[in-house]
Amino acid sequence: MKERATPGSDRQSGRACFAVFVSVAFLWTLALSVSPRLHECIHPDANRIEHTCAATFISSGNYDHAPQLPLVSAPALVVQFSKIPLLNPLWVPSPFLAASIFEHAPPAHS
Repeated sequence: MKERATPGSDRQSGRACFAVFVSVAFLWTLALSVSPRLHECIHPDANRIEHTCAATFISSGNYDHAPQLPLVSAPALVVQFSKIPLLNPLWVPSPFLAASIFEHAPPAHS
């Protein structure tokens, strides 16, 4: 008898095909980044400076080719948060001093 495919097996085979495709594409990109002749066969303008593709990104070692802009001025701090207000000590009387602590205690002599 023919076995029926479970609903999860279709999903697993799709994931496996996608993983194989991504792996092959990454290995192909690595091969292009290591071999300039092969890269020129695929891209005729591969020897130009402004040429960008996945192989040039991998061979250069970074994705973002734009350098960081220099910091022109430091941001100014907000005045309201720069000073800590003076703390004033204040005596608060304890509310338990006026209470009768031993009012409900058992008698000393029975």
